[in-house]
Amino acid sequence: MSKSPILEKFVSLLPYFLLALAIIAAYRITGELGFFVDFIRQAWDVVSPFFYGFLLAYIINIPCASIQKMLSKSRIIFIRKRKKLLSFLIVFSILVVIIILILNLVIPAIVDSISFFVENIPVYWASVVLFIDYFNELEFFGMHISAEGIFTQLGNLFGEFSIDNILQPLNALMGVGAAVFSSLIAFISSIYIFVEKDRFKALISRLLKVFASRMVYVATIEIFSRLNKYFRQYIRTQTIDGIILGTMATLLLFAIGSPYALVLGIMLGVVNYIPYFGSIFGTIVAVVVVTFTQGLTMGAISAVSLLFIQQVDANIVQPRLMSDSFALSPLLVIISITIGGAIAGILGMLVAIPIIAVLKDIFDSIVNYYENKKFGKMIDGE
Repeated sequence: MSKSPILEKFVSLLPYFLLALAIIAAYRITGELGFFVDFIRQAWDVVSPFFYGFLLAYIINIPCASIQKMLSKSRIIFIRKRKKLLSFLIVFSILVVIIILILNLVIPAIVDSISFFVENIPVYWASVVLFIDYFNELEFFGMHISAEGIFTQLGNLFGEFSIDNILQPLNALMGVGAAVFSSLIAFISSIYIFVEKDRFKALISRLLKVFASRMVYVATIEIFSRLNKYFRQYIRTQTIDGIILGTMATLLLFAIGSPYALVLGIMLGVVNYIPYFGSIFGTIVAVVVVTFTQGLTMGAISAVSLLFIQQVDANIVQPRLMSDSFALSPLLVIISITIGGAIAGILGMLVAIPIIAVLKDIFDSIVNYYENKKFGKMIDGE
């Protein structure tokens, strides 16, 4: 049965109609871009606690999975049947103990360090002035730094009072309240996500089986399995390595008499989650603080010592913690961190390494497939 001329005409004009509709939609979206940005921002404000709850549940699940494997080997039936609940209670108890220790030991030490720093600001400023005078005497490339100009700029920066400045504490207090409320929602949602994670995985697997082809289903499962493996390995590796590096840096700074050894050591351990850039930033901050609080000689000693510790960490500790399959070239790491930071800030820099590792695996698989397909046939022909 032949199609009617009107239907054939409509089918031939349909692509042009869709193209015109897409152009109109793009024009409207561009014109209302501010509205869409506000809508996305408001939607993110609603969804973000649950997103962070998912991240928290994912992080908690890493030690829980290891504990479950150990409990599953127990000879006691009660422990084997309730290994999931017991693993969560063990991890939760450890987190509570860590939080209590932080609140009672770490935070008071940090507050004391900050108070000591504020009390000694005139002494540190005098050291800065002496360093500036020494630098000006060198006449390095004809550069000249004015200490009075820096002091004036600092005075202008902190000396401007307005209604906005007066309201800043109130706004900050409201922001803290909102952050606490969001954190509470994230924590509660993380518990439910952790409990229901198996059901979520089963549901997503069923949806993929129903709405995707078998090849797409298998490829998706494989990609997310690798991504999950690399995320777990990265978080585990960087956490252990950060604790080791932060402990060594703290002991070193205590040994040279720095009053901010604990604060700087914790900072170096935390920024270690960001490869290369984190260590460079943390070392620069630590050396600057030591230089202006203890003098140029101690600053040089701290720089050499911290660089030595980082070399030991990079060449001995990290290779033992990280398997060869997860090793990436430094150039690829730097590129991935830069792109991840430009897209999603600190969070993007943290997740860039596992994602780029999966993309590298996919790229290598594609290249190997076509390489074998092309050169394998040539070898068979010969």
